[in-house]
Amino acid sequence: MRDGLTAVLTRFGHEVVEAVADAPSLTAAVGAHRPDIVVTDVRMPPTLTDDGLRAAITLREREPGLPVLVLSQYIETASAGALLDSADGRAVGYLLKDRIIDVSDFADAVRRVADGGTVIDPEVVRHLLARRRDPLDRLTPREREVLALMAEGRSNAAIAQALTVSAAAVGKHINGMLAKLDLPPDADVHRRVLAVLTFLRS
Repeated sequence: MRDGLTAVLTRFGHEVVEAVADAPSLTAAVGAHRPDIVVTDVRMPPTLTDDGLRAAITLREREPGLPVLVLSQYIETASAGALLDSADGRAVGYLLKDRIIDVSDFADAVRRVADGGTVIDPEVVRHLLARRRDPLDRLTPREREVLALMAEGRSNAAIAQALTVSAAAVGKHINGMLAKLDLPPDADVHRRVLAVLTFLRS
């Protein structure tokens, strides 16, 4: 991937001052060369998680005007938001790797970010907008009723009685609700508490 990107950037008239394999080397290279733009992957050693993205955020904190274009195989929503919020969203980009197949579009994205513009993958925009919506919007009216009764501290049996439905139906509504709220698959009691907190914060 690094070799391919180096070839594309060179072909479009850019000088690649260094191509590195891990996040610490990226930070060091930026300090040594002070480049016009940084192009980095989200996932880099040493942990192969979001090291490249976190390094980009740190670099932007140190030098707010530094143009950074991040490439990713997937969308890491929270960190993507932090990156795009940095330096008032100027000179920053976040693209999925599928988008760089068209090398002309990729080269244009590099130029726009280097010139102080913002380039955001359409799929990233959709994820960020979904993240900012009220999570309760995903619930059906019946699931909202069940959640409201859960917030009152009622048991499944008490909820079933209040809504004149079976306990099995209540369990089905709760399972659907927990899935839609993207709550971690921990103990059921813990998930119920998180669901109620989501309700109270909305």
